This record gives sequence, C-alpha cells and structure tokens, in this order.
Amino acid sequence: MALKCGIVGLPNVGKSTLFNCLSNAKAQAANFPFCTIEPNVGVITVPDERLTALANLVKPERIVPTTVEIVDIAGLVKGASKGEGLGNQFLGNIRECDAILHVLRCFDDPNVVHVDGQVNPVRDKEVIDLELQLKDLETIEKRIQKVEKQARAGDKDAKKQFDILSQYKTTLEQGKSARSVVLEKPDDIEFAQELYLLTNKPVLYVCNVDEASAKSGNAHVEAVRKAIEGENAELMIITAAMEAEIAQLETYEDKVAFLSEIGLEEPGVNKLIKAAYHLLNLQTYFTAGVKEVRAWTITTGMKAPQAAGVIHSDFEKGFIRAEVIRYADFIQYGSESACRDNGKLAVEGKEYVVNDGDVMHFRFNV
Repeated sequence: MALKCGIVGLPNVGKSTLFNCLSNAKAQAANFPFCTIEPNVGVITVPDERLTALANLVKPERIVPTTVEIVDIAGLVKGASKGEGLGNQFLGNIRECDAILHVLRCFDDPNVVHVDGQVNPVRDKEVIDLELQLKDLETIEKRIQKVEKQARAGDKDAKKQFDILSQYKTTLEQGKSARSVVLEKPDDIEFAQELYLLTNKPVLYVCNVDEASAKSGNAHVEAVRKAIEGENAELMIITAAMEAEIAQLETYEDKVAFLSEIGLEEPGVNKLIKAAYHLLNLQTYFTAGVKEVRAWTITTGMKAPQAAGVIHSDFEKGFIRAEVIRYADFIQYGSESACRDNGKLAVEGKEYVVNDGDVMHFRFNV
C-alpha cells in the first residue's frame, strides 16, 4: 500500500529539520522562509520490534520492513487559498497526501526568526487551518451548486448529498475543520471521502520544543492541546534539533547512550513514525520463511482475502484459506512447525478479520 504523510507548517518551524531526521534524503534546512519550494520525498521505515524478533527466530535471507512515504511540503502563508506565495502548489501537495503532520513551533529562540515576529503556535495553527478551510469551503460550495436543484426537485440521493454538504458548509463557516463533522452511515462516509476535503484528512500536531521541554512539554504545548480539543486530532511532542543530533550518531550503542543521558527510551522520530502509521488507521501482519521475513501494511479491520491481495492481486482472486499464527504464540514456540505441533496454527476462511501482528501464510488457486 503506497501511503503518504505530508509535513506542513509555517516557514521556519522545523519541518525540514524534522524531515531530515526521518529520512536519508537531506532537505535544505536554513534560517529563512521558503527554504523548501519543491516538496522533498522520503520513504521511511516503520520501526517494529516484532519484525526483528521474528527474524532472529527464522534467520531469513532478507528482512523487509513496512514503510510510509513522508513529504516535506513548502511553507504556507496567509492567502494561500487564493494562490498567494506558493499556495496553489502547497494545497495541491496536501491533497495528494493521506494524512497531515502539522509542525508547530513551540520553542523560543531569538536566533531563529519567526515569519510573524513572535512565537504563538495556536495562531500559527489557525493561519494554516483557515487557508485549508477556505479551500474546502470553495469545494463544498461548488458541489452544492451541482446538487441543490436536484435535491429541491425531490431526488433522494441529491437530497442526502445536499444535507451532508450543508453540514460541512456550516462547520467550515464556523472556522472549524471538516474532520469535526462525525458521519456514521457507511454511504455518507464514502461520499465524504470522495470530496477529498483538505481538513478532513487525519492530522497529528507535532509540537517542536526545546530540549528542556522534551519530556513534559511547556506552556506553548498546553495552549495547542487546549486549542485542538474536539477536533478529532492527535498531538505529540518532539525536539527536532535534538533528533538531528541523534540521527547523526553512527552506532546504535551511541544513540542508546545519548537517549539514556536525557531520560528517553527511543528517538522521538520513531514515536512520530509509529504515530503516523496509527493516524492512517493501519496495522501490520507478517510473513515468515527462510527466504524472507516481511511486514505487510493493511487497513485495520481488513479481512484475509484483502490482506492477501496486498501481496498480489492473484492471492485475493484465488483465495482459498489463510494459515494464521498469533505473534505471541510464534515467539513462545519459536517456529511454524512447533506452533503447528502445539495446536497454535489456525486455518481461517474469507471472513477472518486480520489481527495486528498475525503471522500468515495464504493458500490460493488462480
């Protein structure tokens, strides 16, 4: 599954520094606005200790982790919804992403200029939110023009669409993002997805703090936390400058020692990648053999045939059954044959809902 998260934020909030920590690709990071003009793209490995544990038992020829694509998008300014600055390009880049990592500057440093002259992450958030909301409102109003006449004429489908569009219009006009609207019926949710609204994408607010605030945050972070209440969004704290130092350390042992010194268990970027994976409502299943131990990305709630189709479409078309071992059982017994001998290998059919961490083998016939 090709999945993409876009890193957004005002100029000079730490987007490119964070991107460089996440990716081997080196974006230019400098102390002036619009340092990033073309979006930088990096393919990021999703850290998963379970993959390493399985590989240690199976000892395969190769190990293949799952990945998420991260895009560092140009900084936005007021008026982007009307094409100001790099607005049209910025909004187009966001539209192509599955989720948004919204970086907010939550640190004070006179040596790093702020585009508006003063650090205020809630105001910064509102600047970007407003531009995205204005663009979404434009989208909604165009769709309303198309269905309103049909709805008034008694077309039931048009009436349903008109009601949903009106709900979004009211929400956006109140200065709220589209993700604040909660739809419950599957058909309504499907229609909403087809609108491709920018503010309906899942968002993780990434509060970029100084080193002293890395563990518990600060007043800026608490202000952001309060501002996003009821928005159906997530928040995490990271110190991009410190993560850049960790990323430059050559050995795993050096990184562990550095983290231990500052009282952290793992790099913040690892938590960020995992959070992005969760944000996209994703989970992992594994295949484990002597040729390869591999992590596969699926949507939470996916059934066995669709999960098999992630490997190859023929697996889904000709699906017969899935042989499933729970991750904990595989680790306990140490091998597929031992799990089979101890009754820990289950044979599942087309209605089986895959669990996060399942070790699976598919039988199919095309």
